[in-house]
Amino acid sequence: MISFKKKLKHKDSTNRLHLIMAIIFLVVGFVLFRLANLQLMEYDLYVALASDQHQVYNELEPDRGRIFVMDIKGLSNPGKIYPIATNKDFALVYAVPNDVREPQATAEHLYKILDEENVAREVDELLEEDEYFKEMEGMDDNNKEKINEFKEIKRELEIKTRAEEIIANCKNILTKKNDPYEPIRRKVPAEKLAALEALDLAGINYIMENHRYYPDNNIGAHLIGFVGYNENTKSGQYGLEGFFNEELSGRPGSLWAERSASGELIILNDREYNKPINGSDIVLTIDHSIQYHVCQRLNEAALQYGASGGSVIVMDPYSGAILAMCSWPDYDPNNYSAIEDINTFNNPVIFNQFEPGSIFKVFTMAASLDQGGVEPSTTYVDQGSVMVVGWPKPIKNSDFKTFGGHGRVTMVTVLEESLNTGAIFAMQRIGAAKFADYVSSFGFGEKTGIELETEVSGDIRNLLRPKIRPVEAATASFGQGITATPLQLITAYAAIANGGMLMKPYLVDEIIFSDGTTHKTQPQTLRRVISERTALLLSGMLVNVVDGGHAKHAAVSGYYIGGKTGTAQVADKEQGGYYEYETIHTFIGYGPVDEPKFVMLIKLDDPKSVRFAASSAAPLFGELADFILKYYEVPKER
Repeated sequence: MISFKKKLKHKDSTNRLHLIMAIIFLVVGFVLFRLANLQLMEYDLYVALASDQHQVYNELEPDRGRIFVMDIKGLSNPGKIYPIATNKDFALVYAVPNDVREPQATAEHLYKILDEENVAREVDELLEEDEYFKEMEGMDDNNKEKINEFKEIKRELEIKTRAEEIIANCKNILTKKNDPYEPIRRKVPAEKLAALEALDLAGINYIMENHRYYPDNNIGAHLIGFVGYNENTKSGQYGLEGFFNEELSGRPGSLWAERSASGELIILNDREYNKPINGSDIVLTIDHSIQYHVCQRLNEAALQYGASGGSVIVMDPYSGAILAMCSWPDYDPNNYSAIEDINTFNNPVIFNQFEPGSIFKVFTMAASLDQGGVEPSTTYVDQGSVMVVGWPKPIKNSDFKTFGGHGRVTMVTVLEESLNTGAIFAMQRIGAAKFADYVSSFGFGEKTGIELETEVSGDIRNLLRPKIRPVEAATASFGQGITATPLQLITAYAAIANGGMLMKPYLVDEIIFSDGTTHKTQPQTLRRVISERTALLLSGMLVNVVDGGHAKHAAVSGYYIGGKTGTAQVADKEQGGYYEYETIHTFIGYGPVDEPKFVMLIKLDDPKSVRFAASSAAPLFGELADFILKYYEVPKER
């Protein structure tokens, strides 16, 4: 019995030993399997996890290149350059809702600092455009006082309504539960950030971000463009920012480094650090003082005449350098996202093609003078209209003197009185084909190649056919049935002003690369389009237009100024023909004629308060020409 118990006890001990051995074997096997799995199967994963703790990779963003304009004689900073596109740090203000103590009071403080000023400005602009108040402007003083009181009441109510809505929305953000981060406003400038910091609002913080900054706001916006997001990547869009995006962007760098136990970065060798290459700086031919004055006066004139839009270009006729380029309506590239219609971003001086009308008669006369078809003294009998082969209706002068007309007149009078029949006469003296050759030679129908995005080529297809229809040659002679851009027109006028040479227009004077090297733009002569004699004769004829013709308001006391007005009809692309009342007013001129300092184009789209360009574009030209001549200190000559 005792022996049996000993055997049973011995057997139990053996079983327990086997069980322990089995457990040890399984544990050792599992550990070996896990080690093999970690070292072989999941090696890359754990290397990556270790790298996150000990290694750092950063893409290093380069500084975007700046865009400068000249300040040649400048009212401030003379002889130097002035930034119109640069980089600046702004605050991103954000909230930590869990930390906000008084949501209502905090929302009110944020509104007062970040929104109050903008809301007041937006309401004022809205009331300025209110048709009811526009109609009341002509009332007598007693009623006007009551209207102003009503306007002020409406203003206060509108501001109050908007303020309550903004504050309520902000409060909803500030009271979100378990929310660690809510952005409030980007691009907060230093003065507003200082006001926020002074209040020390609980739960309101900020970080600094680098943004593109345009110091002149709306001035020259179409020329500059802006930096926006394209598929989550910042890039230049429209204008110079878009055209030179690659040069301005530079190249990003990279950094591979080890992190020490204390958290400091250790760069192992030069191959781990690729320095970013900053973008190139661009210096424009634009004169800041001329640009600023021209843009302001264009905006004022467009509103004064009730125009739907307008443009001004100022060019050096001898080099093709652009001294000023403005269009209205404009926008603020600092706040481009506020624009709803993306067509606003297109630069009208290169994108909007139109039938130029009477300003085109100058090129018809240039062609005929150059070919010997006419002289300034050549005469013809103007009967107020003329019949053209293949067209059933008479083509009339713009002054509608159908019966009798002006009688026998010279080519000087043709330009002074802007006679359509005279332009047809001059064209017919050299023939449609030769006339078409000159139109092409002046650069119409092709892009100028200026350093801007979205340029169009205009349309002169009516003159490019193997057999030009007489009526299309006739209408083209006075600027109908063909289209051109403002930039093409001023470039062609510059060829007359400088003695006959067509110059390529350009905006960039110099590119300064990040390594300090530079590339200077040299003026480019494209071709001679007319002889010096023709340019001289035509310039004299254009002086007569300003002194005694339709363009008297373009004159500048003490100087010989040459130029031509144009009041062009607007083609109805859907119904055909032309709109009855819609017109485009233009004036192109230069001075002093003997040695021009500038050539300038004025274009006003559909002015409502005046009928002809002689009363809108011409006086604006005269005012701006007077400023430019004084700015350059050009001595008076008459």
